Amino acid sequence: MPPPILRGVCKCATLNIVTTDGERWDNLAWRYYGDALAYERIIAANPHVAIMPVLPSGVRLIIPVISVTQTTPELPPWLR
Repeated sequence: MPPPILRGVCKCATLNIVTTDGERWDNLAWRYYGDALAYERIIAANPHVAIMPVLPSGVRLIIPVISVTQTTPELPPWLR
């Protein structure tokens, strides 16, 4: 099953999740954004959580929902 990409929704929307054992910031970013390097916005939305490589289970996290910038022909191909 592909990751549930959360795009095209109001920037103010959030998703509340509870971690399971062994989850990592980059795995969460991949699951919710389709980009493992987009974990910084998840960390920023959760200042109450210590930044560690592997998250313990049972931690409540806020996942900000992002919207995609609409593409136009003027954008370079790598930004479309």
